[in-house]
Order: sequence, then C-alpha cells, then structure tokens
Amino acid sequence: MAYDAELAERIRTLLSGRSDVHEQKLFGGLCFMLRGNMCCAASGRGGLLVRVGPDAPPAVFGEPHASAVEMRGRVMAGYVRVAPDGYRTAHGLKKWVTRAVDFAATLPRKAKKAAAKKKPGVARRKK
Repeated sequence: MAYDAELAERIRTLLSGRSDVHEQKLFGGLCFMLRGNMCCAASGRGGLLVRVGPDAPPAVFGEPHASAVEMRGRVMAGYVRVAPDGYRTAHGLKKWVTRAVDFAATLPRKAKKAAAKKKPGVARRKK
C-alpha cells in the first residue's frame, strides 16, 4: 500500500515554516524528519505515524482513533498510529503533528547521512 499523498501534503503544509525539516521515504511511507530525527509519517500501511516518545502518557495511546504501532510483530515504544478519522480535520492533524514536533525537538540534532556508495563488483578472471 502506498502512503496517502494528500496526507503528506497536509503535513508538509503544517511544517512549511520550519527550516529544520526534511522528507525521507522510510517504512513504506513518507517520513518527516526534524533535525534528523523522525517526527511523523504518512504511513505506507495507512494512517499517520506519530512519534510521541517512550515517556508519553498512556492516555495518548487510548485516544480515539489512536493505537500503538506494531511492526513485524513488535510494538514500537513511543509511536502512535492514528487512523484517518483522527486527523480528518485540520485541528485533528495539527494536534498530532504538534505532539510529534514537540517530542522530536527534545532530541539532539542528527547529521544527515550521506548516500551510501556502491562497491565495485568483483572482477571475474577468465579461465
């Protein structure tokens, strides 16, 4: 499943005033990175992925349309998946993106990784 391009555009609009945000394809979706740290994403599995941190109050995970994120059978601590009804309105999306930005802003800046260089192939000898 491809990520929701309309959701990505809405997130992009909310974060457009920031100079410390970049986008990166990750987890089959489009992640918005704040100072090199994952902030939120238009998920490839559907919905909005929000990084709230491992110390987020348990009530956050019990909010309407919100659930813990599970990947490969493992719950990812500090991440919430929000179903489309939870961010359908501008207010709903802003609430979740603000939470993600607030948490990501507490993390130390990460350097942007350089693209990996391809290793040259092993030359084959003629017999």
